[in-house]
Order: sequence, then C-alpha cells, then structure tokens
Amino acid sequence: MRDILRTLTDAIRAGRDLVVCGLVETRGSTPQKAGAWMLVFRDGSQAGTLGGGCVEAEVRQRALRALDQGEPELFTFQLDDDYGWDDGLICGGRMRVLAEPLRGGDGLAYFDAFRALVERGDGCTEAVVVDAERVPELAPAGRVLFDARGVVAARRRLDSVPPGVAAGLADLAERPRPATACGVAYLPVLPRARLLIVGGGHVGQAVAELAAAADFAIWVLDDRERYASRERFPSAERILVGDVGGTLAGLELDPRTYAIIVTRGHHHDEEALFHLVNKPARYVGMIGSKRKIRLIYDDLIAQGIAPERLERVHAPLGLAIGSQTVPEIAVSIVAELIAHRNLGAAPEQLRRRAAALGAARESRDAAFAENEA
Repeated sequence: MRDILRTLTDAIRAGRDLVVCGLVETRGSTPQKAGAWMLVFRDGSQAGTLGGGCVEAEVRQRALRALDQGEPELFTFQLDDDYGWDDGLICGGRMRVLAEPLRGGDGLAYFDAFRALVERGDGCTEAVVVDAERVPELAPAGRVLFDARGVVAARRRLDSVPPGVAAGLADLAERPRPATACGVAYLPVLPRARLLIVGGGHVGQAVAELAAAADFAIWVLDDRERYASRERFPSAERILVGDVGGTLAGLELDPRTYAIIVTRGHHHDEEALFHLVNKPARYVGMIGSKRKIRLIYDDLIAQGIAPERLERVHAPLGLAIGSQTVPEIAVSIVAELIAHRNLGAAPEQLRRRAAALGAARESRDAAFAENEA
C-alpha cells in the first residue's frame, strides 16, 4: 500500500490523469482480497494489480471510459466462465471494484493524507460507500479515512460523516479483515510491525531482506560496525551499533515490536534475551539448539528472570521445515513471524494444523487409491 500511494500521489502532483481502481468487496474465492488497488493511466499503463486475468483487463477498459466521463463507477464481477477461463481464474467468487477517475490534480489532499497515515505505520481504515441506497445521507463512492484512533483524517465526496459510519470501525489492534456493513466497505490498513534483529550476521541479513519484503519495518543491532551497516541492510529503517546489552537496556520497544536474537554466540544471545524478555514486545524469539536454549534459560533464572517470562519466548526460532542453509533458515523464521503477525499462531499451533492437513491428505489419497483399485 505504501508503494502504490507513493506512485499515486507523485502522479497527481505531476498532473497525470489516472483512475484509482480499488477492490472494495469480495465474496468467496478471488485472486485478490478487498483492499487491493490498481492505478490505470490514460495511456493504458498500470501500477498495482487486482489479480490479473480477464477481470483486470476488463477493469482497465472500463476505467479508461470512466476517465473520459469523469465520474466514479462501481463494477461487479462474478468469477465464472465469463472471466478467467483462459487464465485459470474460475474461482467462483465475486469482486466489486470502485473505479474513481482523478484529473487535473484532483484528490491530492485526500490521498496525501492517506499516504501520510500509511507511512507513519500506525494503521488506518478507509470507509467507502458501496451501496448508496442503504445510506442515502452519503454520496455514492464517498470515502472517509479514519486514523488508528477512529478520528476522521480526510474525506472525499462527502460534506460530513454521520456518526454511524465510525460506529462500524473495528479495532486495528485485533488485525481485522475487510468487511462490509450497512452499505459501507471498511478497508483496514493494519499497523506496520517492527522487527528488531539482534545480530547482523548472515542469518540476520537474510531475515531482514525477506521480512522487509513482507512489510516489516526493520531495525538491526550489532556491536560490530562492519556488520550493522547500510550496505548489508539497505532496507533497514534504523541501524544500531553498540554493546548489545547496553543498547537494549535503553531501547524503548512497544507492543508492535517483534524481536529476534540471532547473534554470533551464546554469551550475546543470553545478554540480549536478559534485556528483551521483560520488555513489552509482541514477540521475542531466539535461534539455537534446544540444549543451548536450556542452558541460557537456567542462567537467566539464576539471575532472577521469572520462568513464566521465558515461557513466552519462541525458541528454537523458526518453523520446523528441515532448514539447512541460511536462506532456508531465514524462510523458516520469517514464515513464523508472518504467521504470528497475521494469525496470532504459535509454532505449536501451526505444527498441529500442518499435521491435521497432512492426515487429511493421506486419508483422501488412500480413499482415492482404493477406488482406483
């Protein structure tokens, strides 16, 4: 969302005519979910995607017609034989797309406000009128942008915002999904999680690259300047160089923070965990063998760390996928971080889910083989 908003606001400032095509509601199986955007420019080029296939091509054609007419339009697509046969997109679901043309610098104030909220990382919610008959006091295709506290930050095509619209907002801390109620689509942009990587070695570097692509804000800490460098961590928002314990002791972390310990040795791991375990981070994980983890836990308990605080630590870090190489280890770690961020699931829960799915597949395959025989 940050990239598409940057492209959008830069294009408006440059005086380019375009159409914002937003997926405002989905039902059933669809290639993209509500909240996805695609920008269509007058020359037919685009930025972003609604999932590809025939639907996207049709949206692009209709968007260009809307650009000439100058009025927003709401399109509904049923993903059946008419859309997606050649592209394998017969999902059976339904997509509703709002295409809003912007000409001559129109919309800059609203989308600038949207961009500022998203780049701040606190999260926000856009409420879009998708059924004006159910809310006659609101204009068709009206937009309201609420900040993380539920305060109106900007609005478009609306003179005022009835209190009932704000009443439909969900708490962003619960990581709600898009929803539609009373003719209004609520499209949350969730708060951006921060990932503090303690240790700038090969694993930390590989994790940072993957996690940044998964929209984590990256912080890196190492006591060696040559490892905690901009060259090694080009996507990092903050690079900290200094004594691990001393730096962590003075570092303020909030409940949006994920922290992983991937240092070069037992001593640094223990020191990092000592300072992190009592901080209000949402997630703390540590790499290492079960034996090393047990030794570190014993030492920390001897130093006065409460055992129940250690129970919240995710260790060994990463999903059990048989990782051997550094890239594989990074994949296992980032997969666990994503699962925790999006689902609130612990590795044990994920393993149980995987085992259940595996058992179901085995049962299905056995039944199929029996029928074939």
